[in-house]
Amino acid sequence: MSSIREDYRAPWWTYWLHNFPHVNLNFQPIDNTFTPQDQNYQQSLIFLACMMAAGLGLNLLCLAIYLSCLCCCRKDDEEEESKSPNSCCVTWSAVTAGLLSCAAVGVGFYGNSETNDGVYQLTYSLYNTNHTLGGVDSLVTGTMGSMESGLKQHLARLDEIFATRGDYVQTLRFMQQMADNVIKQLSGLPDWDMTKVDVVAIADQTTYVEYYRWLTYLLLLILDLVICLAACLGLAKQSRWLLTTMMVFGVLTLILSWASLGADLATAVSTSDFCVTPDKFIMNQTKDLISSEIVHYYLYCSQALPNPFQQSLTIFQRSLTTMQIQIQGLLQFAVPLFPTAERDLLGIQHLLNSSEASLHQLTALLDCRGLNKDYLDALIGVCYDGVEGLLYLCLFSILAICAFCAMLCAIPRAWTHIASRERDYDDIDEGDPFNPQARRVMTHNSNHATNMHSFCSYSSSVGSQSSLHQPAAQAAQAVSNAPVSEYMNQSALFGGNPRYENVPLIGRGSPPPSVYTQQFRNGYSPSMRATYLSMTEDQIRHFGNDFQA
Repeated sequence: MSSIREDYRAPWWTYWLHNFPHVNLNFQPIDNTFTPQDQNYQQSLIFLACMMAAGLGLNLLCLAIYLSCLCCCRKDDEEEESKSPNSCCVTWSAVTAGLLSCAAVGVGFYGNSETNDGVYQLTYSLYNTNHTLGGVDSLVTGTMGSMESGLKQHLARLDEIFATRGDYVQTLRFMQQMADNVIKQLSGLPDWDMTKVDVVAIADQTTYVEYYRWLTYLLLLILDLVICLAACLGLAKQSRWLLTTMMVFGVLTLILSWASLGADLATAVSTSDFCVTPDKFIMNQTKDLISSEIVHYYLYCSQALPNPFQQSLTIFQRSLTTMQIQIQGLLQFAVPLFPTAERDLLGIQHLLNSSEASLHQLTALLDCRGLNKDYLDALIGVCYDGVEGLLYLCLFSILAICAFCAMLCAIPRAWTHIASRERDYDDIDEGDPFNPQARRVMTHNSNHATNMHSFCSYSSSVGSQSSLHQPAAQAAQAVSNAPVSEYMNQSALFGGNPRYENVPLIGRGSPPPSVYTQQFRNGYSPSMRATYLSMTEDQIRHFGNDFQA
């Protein structure tokens, strides 16, 4: 039995994935029909995953060769002109890796959301189907129970009451036949209980698997983003240990990206195989539970197709109508003669009214439009949103692989560049006047030289005054007792570096310290030398500890 479906058409990407080569592990092509129980079909999906594993091995091999060549071909001494291209290469590699990582994370979030929406729509439709089947089963079970137990009890009591009236007893026998006919028609309906259990099990299992799939991809996306940001931070801070750590995590994430690509591709191909011919798979799965006529009626729901329940529902309706007519006649003619029969007759009438209401609900639930809508919603959710989301997740994996390959290529070069800069920095002479540290030392010496110039000026003026009051012999004695090392201790003013022995004091145009020392020994007058060596405590507090011996 075949029919042309106009309310569902598989999207083009499902046909594209459906045409992927299906090869088992023996490299033999197989049919691409969706048969998940078939061992060869399962091997074809495993073969796709193995292809991604081979791609991972090839990728790691290429990275290993690249790193080996980088380590073997690295020059110990590079010229200044060769440093700029390497730095530029590292920069552009890092920028490329960052852009690819951001694009991969954005595509991954969208694909994860689309897949989750498709699976949610599938499970929602399955639960709606379960609700419909449960309602049908509840109505059939309740109606059959009321006919078998409640109606039988009422008819048994009325049979005792109308024992003296054969015509009334004949009417009761006829009503019992109608009740048996209703029970027979309801028993002919499919047993939905087994189907309901299968639908619930599929929905629960799908919900469970989807939750952990969604959570796993969310963590993977966050991990990719954190690794990208940490690698950028390591490049900015020029932290070699952080770059090395991110390189290890980058290799781990590269393996996870290849694994997710294999899983997504296999899932997308198998789902596309189902989406191309979903009706055939469902009919094969339900052939042992429900008749193919009923399944076909719900799958296609065409007005040209006959309702397989129409005959049973019509007999049900006619039987109830006949029984209601009989009860109306007994209430009208038998109750005046047998007043005790009124209670049972009203009970039967209430039972028939409730059965008629159940009949209307059952007719609505058994109509193909409700279940067919759930079926189409499930197909659209899986084949449109679900497969589309899987394709975006495959694209995310590819972009992540490219991003981390670029990052793994850039980090060793950046590590080498940082090591080269640190080595060049260590080779700088600390005595170089253009070295920042040397400039700080010279600035410090300049401040001390300024203090010394002020002291000399002040001491000269003081010495010229004090020489009028102090005898020359006392001054000469002070000079003779002062060790020459008193002044030489001031070598700390020049950082203790002999390089600055012949350098004039900065900003003063003064001669080098050796000139001061020679003049102190030979050229200065006794009064000036005495004044220099006889500083008072006030003067020491004024000039600080810069000139203490």
